[in-house]
Amino acid sequence: MIIGTAGHIDHGKTSLVRALTGVDTDRLPEEKARGISIELGYAYTPLPNGEILGFVDVPGHEKFIHTMLAGATGIDFALLVVAADDGVMPQTREHFDILTLLGIDRGAIALTKVDAVEASRVAAVSDEIRVLAARTRLAEAPVFPVSARTGSGVDALRAFLHERAAHQRERSGGGRFRLAVDRSFTLPGIGTVVTGTVHSGEVRTGDRMIVAPSGREARVRSIHAQNRSSDRGTVGERCALNLAGVAREAVARGDWIVAPEIALSTNRIDARIAALRGSAPAMRSGGNVHVHLGAAHVPARLVVLDAPTDSGAPEVDIAPGESRIAQLVLQAPIAAWHGDRFIVRDASATRTLGGGSVLDPFAPARYRRSAERLAVLRALEAATPELRLGGLLDRAACGVDLGRFACSNNVQDRDALAGRLPARRVASGPADFLIDPRRWQALGAHALATLAAFHAAHPDEPGPDAGRLKRMAHPKLDAVFYRALVDDLIAGQRLARNGPWLHLPQHDNAPAAQERTLVEMILPRLLDVPFDPPWVRDLAKALAQPESLVRATLIRASKRGETFQVVRDLFYHPSAIRALAAAAAGLQEAEGEVRAASFRDRTKLGRKRAIQILEFFDRIGFTRRARDRHFVRADSLLATDTPPGVSRETGSRRATEQRA
Repeated sequence: MIIGTAGHIDHGKTSLVRALTGVDTDRLPEEKARGISIELGYAYTPLPNGEILGFVDVPGHEKFIHTMLAGATGIDFALLVVAADDGVMPQTREHFDILTLLGIDRGAIALTKVDAVEASRVAAVSDEIRVLAARTRLAEAPVFPVSARTGSGVDALRAFLHERAAHQRERSGGGRFRLAVDRSFTLPGIGTVVTGTVHSGEVRTGDRMIVAPSGREARVRSIHAQNRSSDRGTVGERCALNLAGVAREAVARGDWIVAPEIALSTNRIDARIAALRGSAPAMRSGGNVHVHLGAAHVPARLVVLDAPTDSGAPEVDIAPGESRIAQLVLQAPIAAWHGDRFIVRDASATRTLGGGSVLDPFAPARYRRSAERLAVLRALEAATPELRLGGLLDRAACGVDLGRFACSNNVQDRDALAGRLPARRVASGPADFLIDPRRWQALGAHALATLAAFHAAHPDEPGPDAGRLKRMAHPKLDAVFYRALVDDLIAGQRLARNGPWLHLPQHDNAPAAQERTLVEMILPRLLDVPFDPPWVRDLAKALAQPESLVRATLIRASKRGETFQVVRDLFYHPSAIRALAAAAAGLQEAEGEVRAASFRDRTKLGRKRAIQILEFFDRIGFTRRARDRHFVRADSLLATDTPPGVSRETGSRRATEQRA
């Protein structure tokens, strides 16, 4: 068990810890000279059962609240210290508010310096403490009158703490490893050492970890758990980790040491935030605040998301005693996971305003107040990962990113979680999605309806390619998810593919027999010089056919995907277009863009023809243009492989045959 002290400056927290453990937690010369705690102090004492009881002693001065918050993160048990001579003081109240906002529900109250006052004063301060604790989670916490100087009452408090530690309920062991760093230093001959409280999971020597939010990798060389050398550290323990592969300057208080699977960094957090009751000012939406999460603290802007629809104002306060769903836009990246509690103070970090719990560390910047988004956030308030994921599946029209959910909710076994829910799973490489079967059917039905409307508007065309259909029907759907949807529709014979084109199975734009014969006569001639095919007039002359008939035949063939019309009366064979597309894709990969001059040089075409082909690629969606540059679209299904018999360098089938 880890006990954290709390209370006003000079109320005897450090002296009491020394009386309980024999350890002086003031280690800095400045602390000893001034007689006040400036930094976090640590003490450990053995228990009769062989376990170790840990203490985190925090400074009580108002200027060091950020340090107190770093120490209070992850403690199991609060020891509120109140001096009998002073009674309840400002930092007593603020520390107590912080403990309440952090959800700490187990503790004891030490009434110190009882040797310096009358018994009536002890009783009066005890009553004052009871009033402070009323209607909070620590309302039933016992009060122990003690004197660190004489030792009066110390044995009774020690016995109570040992008994509580013996009956400490184990923290949930689920989830992957997370340690909140509250101290980082270097030891000669050892290297970088970080200390902190383990919030979840376990770590073993040799494990590879990530420093979040920076993303730097490190290896755990050795471990001290609860002040003892160990080969493992686990949830609920204070650990010191000797890290290899990371410099001391690369990890600091506020960072996390986490398993690679859950490493993240965020600048936006959606959360449930509650304002303190009483005299604390309201938290203004759009206002600046200071956020303390884990051992980190960072300025932020607070934006209330669930403002009443009848408020008439775009920005709404979180009034004292009220809670709302809000977004925190952070000025610096931090690491945070679902359920992490935090404290909100004013912009100058001098007054505690309230606190909250993280709902989603991957908060969006757009549509954050939409009804759909608020429904998602309310689903994320459910008690367990299974209930949260089930709620998301009920609401997510485009499915749930299971990998992101497992990361933000620190789910160790995503396969087991997915298996407990009646959902369809789509996984490909790092992409991993779940969707409600009804939503999956609705996505397919919408894609087919969109395709039917396209056929009705363009009956002579074979259909859009997959990228174009995605932009028309499901622009927000993940690409991997969309490809799986198309494959599923094709496998179910509800959709058909003809080359790059998608169409409904009943859609038929097949040519008549006479037209089919003419097409088969034309296509080989388009491949004589693939990158510079003959014009319509030349084809008509060579085939002794009317020019108007050849033109009409090629136009209809282009709508079936058998040819491509680059400009009027100039048609390319599909294999030539794929080779030209491969040349453009090669330039994109090599130079990051496609310019007309580079494309001309690669294809050995004239400048005018190169520009015509690039403009054609823009029209069909294979590329997009930005001034004089072109960029290949990642979602275009136009094949980029050079087909057999076509040279990418010369555009000559003869040149390819000679090399073969």
